[in-house]
Amino acid sequence: MHMKVLVIDLFSFIIGDLNTEGDRVMVAKGGSGGSFHSAFEPSKGQAKHIRLDLKLIADLGLVGFPNAGKSSLLTAMSNATPQIASYAFTTLKPEIGKLMYEDYKQISVADLPGLIEGAHINKGMGHKFLKHMERTKQLLFVVDVCGFQLASKTEFRSAFEAVQLLTKELELYKEELVSKPALLVVNKMDLPEAKDKLQELEEQLQNPDKFSDLLPDDMIPKRYMTFRHVVPVSATTRFGIDQLKRCIRESLDEDAAMATKAIHQERLQALRLPSHGHL
Repeated sequence: MHMKVLVIDLFSFIIGDLNTEGDRVMVAKGGSGGSFHSAFEPSKGQAKHIRLDLKLIADLGLVGFPNAGKSSLLTAMSNATPQIASYAFTTLKPEIGKLMYEDYKQISVADLPGLIEGAHINKGMGHKFLKHMERTKQLLFVVDVCGFQLASKTEFRSAFEAVQLLTKELELYKEELVSKPALLVVNKMDLPEAKDKLQELEEQLQNPDKFSDLLPDDMIPKRYMTFRHVVPVSATTRFGIDQLKRCIRESLDEDAAMATKAIHQERLQALRLPSHGHL
């Protein structure tokens, strides 16, 4: 499991970060040893209170409300074995799965504790979940094609509403999260009426403004997510799983190619800059 540890002081200033084994950060300096001039009395070292903030690093982060089928999806796609049950909250700690490809390419996918409405203000798993999203390259939204209701006293949310509410939770926590490339997995396609529900969702996603009145005003995102791929699957029957893995690979490879091209262009530009010789 690839991790990053941020070393932060009491004023939220980042002292340093630890990305790989062997990395070191100086937090406080020790005092000088005793000498003849100090009557061999050593000076005191610095004392600091710090916080260690652990963040997972994965290629993809699964984003979904409880019971959307994220854990089942991760099991179907990878070698992960998360806890799975028919009730809402089963993932209580992060799980990392590895997608394996025939050319030995590996892609890491993080399944993190389920969001609930209000997660941005630390309800439910809140920030314990959302902070890990900052370190993923792309997002993988997962929704139940037939909608979701957390409890009898909470509102029922359709698949379209779930997508927008998830977007809003990410946006309220840290707005730049919604600028990450994203794919949408429409899960539980083995359920009755799934095909009709999928068609309805696709129509709504094509023109989200037209259906914004389905949401409370304070939960409408500033901008709607544009998904690179919308992939219907059934984690139970494995319908669409191979197609999903292809789409994930394609999306990540596309970004890697763009990053490599940008680096090459920067290097070429640096070579073209006139050198300033000494007279």
